Amino acid sequence: MRRRTCWALAAALLSASAGCGLTSGSPMVDDVEPGSIGRGKPLDGADLTVTSKEFTEQLVLGAIMGIAFEAAGAEVLDRTGIQGSVGTRAAVENGDADATYEYTGTAWITYLGNSRPIPDPEQQWKAVKEADAKKGLTWLEPARLNNTYALAMNQANYKKYRTKTLSEVTALSKSDPGAVTLCVEGEFANRADGLPGLEKAYGMSLPAGNITQMDTGIIYTQTAKGACTYGEVYTTDGRIKSMNLVVMEDDKKFFPNYNAAPMVRTATLKKWPAIASVLDPVTRALTNDVAQTLNAKVDMDGQDPHQVALDWMKEKGFVKEG
Repeated sequence: MRRRTCWALAAALLSASAGCGLTSGSPMVDDVEPGSIGRGKPLDGADLTVTSKEFTEQLVLGAIMGIAFEAAGAEVLDRTGIQGSVGTRAAVENGDADATYEYTGTAWITYLGNSRPIPDPEQQWKAVKEADAKKGLTWLEPARLNNTYALAMNQANYKKYRTKTLSEVTALSKSDPGAVTLCVEGEFANRADGLPGLEKAYGMSLPAGNITQMDTGIIYTQTAKGACTYGEVYTTDGRIKSMNLVVMEDDKKFFPNYNAAPMVRTATLKKWPAIASVLDPVTRALTNDVAQTLNAKVDMDGQDPHQVALDWMKEKGFVKEG
């Protein structure tokens, strides 16, 4: 369930986690030099700790951040792969880590306790940035990468039904009720920001028999096989591209925005303000398509997340071989 697993207990767990220090971690030792970022090595002399959650995309993003810091001259401690969102947040808040790539929707709903997401991604980021400034955290510019919910279908069903938006899925459910079958996670089937809210927002009402609940991984394979017309997916998942699935546009902007952005300890940023200029160009290059490609290299091809990140950083010219 990745970033959404701990929502119900987030506030309590965050408080409990804040007193727990991290003891794991190892130095990053990539032989990299500045490319288009880090010129003049403005982070020379800095000792920075990077953290992330444990799922693939987070491991890749954590490595990207650390490699950027290395190229700019910093010594980097790798504490990526913390289980759950709460521990990662706490690590940056309490000073066990200096920075991470976090998601705006996760911060707004899970950490800051808001029940209603802000539909505009820029306004969502600004609201999170303003609220977290009071907690000693600074949010840098966000990426276009938006790891949120979506419905997707295989190519055969797309050619048959030609739906491109969730409004068109709703219309199909009314004109041909048997055509719209869903494969979803149990959590998504019952969450306010999942299927119940989706049906309400779009005026859709599906019979219970049209909805099958299953584990996340199975959803992708069953959707690819056409066992269900539409499957619940995450928009940056590498399986979307590798299985050639078609993602429906959320044309009413119902699903929360989960744009990735660097979340940096404010005290660290004040000491090393060049962190922003080092990370901004990298963050701007992160899109859903990039994330799908990088995630697929790990999840489908079995490559190491750190190596995937390093290869991408070199390919984009952000860093050079040392």
